[in-house]
This record gives sequence, C-alpha cells and structure tokens, in this order.
Amino acid sequence: MNVSEALKMRKSTRAFLPKAVPQEVIKEILEDAKYAPSGVNMQPWHVCVVSGEKKRTLEQKVIEAFENGHKEVMDYAYYPSMWEEPYKSRRKETGLLMYSTLSISKEDKVRQMEQWKLNYRAFDAPVVLYFFIDASLEKGSYLDYGMFLQSIMLSCVEKGLATCPQAALAEFPSIVKQELDIEAHKLLLCGIALGYEDKEALINSYRTPRIAVSEFATFYS
Repeated sequence: MNVSEALKMRKSTRAFLPKAVPQEVIKEILEDAKYAPSGVNMQPWHVCVVSGEKKRTLEQKVIEAFENGHKEVMDYAYYPSMWEEPYKSRRKETGLLMYSTLSISKEDKVRQMEQWKLNYRAFDAPVVLYFFIDASLEKGSYLDYGMFLQSIMLSCVEKGLATCPQAALAEFPSIVKQELDIEAHKLLLCGIALGYEDKEALINSYRTPRIAVSEFATFYS
C-alpha cells in the first residue's frame, strides 16, 4: 500500500467488530505517528489509550450526563459560533447523507438521538484514543496535532484497522479528565474510535463527498 492509497481508503467508520486490538499494535501505530512534524519539535501530544472496563465506565458516565441534560463547555471552540457558506451547506449535506443512508427521517427525533448517542460510545469501537494538549500552547501546536492525528489514522489503514476522529468525545471534558486523572492544565482536543471495521454495517457504506481541487487550489507561475 502506498500513501495515496491509504489517504483514499481512510474514512470515518461508525460500526466496529467486537474484536480486541492488541496493545502492541496500538504501540506500533503511535511509534509511526510520533514522527509527525511539529514546530521546534515541541511534540505537543498526550494520548490516553482507553479500552475494556475503563472505556465502558467512562462512556456510561458521559451518556448519563447527556441524558440528564448536563452540558459542558468544550475546552476550545471546534466549530464556528455562526455558520456561513459554503460550510453551512456542507454540514447540512453531511447530516442528510448519513440519515438517508440509515433511512432516518428528519421527523424521527428518537432515532436521530439514538444515533447521536453512539458518538459517546465511540460507535462501540474496542479502543478510544483521547488527545490532550497543554493549555499554554498556541494555534501552531493545534496544526501540528492535526498532522499527528492524520499520521495515526494512516498507520491504522496500513495495519487493517478503521478509525473515526470525533469532536463529540471532547464535549464532556471534566468527566473525561476526572476519570482519566488528567491534569487541569491539559485541554481535551478530541478522540479517535479505533478497531476493526464491521463491513456489513450499513452506516459504513456512507461516504462524504470531496470538492474538486479546482475549487480550493489556485496555481501561480
């Protein structure tokens, strides 16, 4: 497999097989990803690898908080406070594509809510990676972190594993940090669900479109 193939094969997987991922494989993935670039070699990543009983306990606490109407403020603003075009339309299209794949109508709020809660279970992946960054760091380190996250996902593709990067896993930072005993000066960025894809699951046939290069690139000579 080459890099181009891995980039095109990577997708957000939302249904996983109940098959454990060996810890040694996860270590290999992190060994690969640690070579991602970062400004002045700061390497701003802090990863918590969560599985088994700890994963079940953590996700149950988050789901209980969600069902009880408890809301937290994320450690940073992932999405804009005001959606403008073309991002507003792309967001809407993504949601409609997913719900139409699952035959969930816009009136069916119950099924929509159940589908959303799967986010907090990391779509039942056997492993979740939680990512933290020091609060003292600036936007450049967030750019570095993105390259680190992509490196993890591409390494997973090579090893036959599936992933789903999730901002939703950072919606309850105080619960996650308390359960994982994370220092107060760390910000929770996101999570990645990791495991073996359930290729029979309908949701995994859902793919988001990509705009043409001509729409986002300008060439000068």
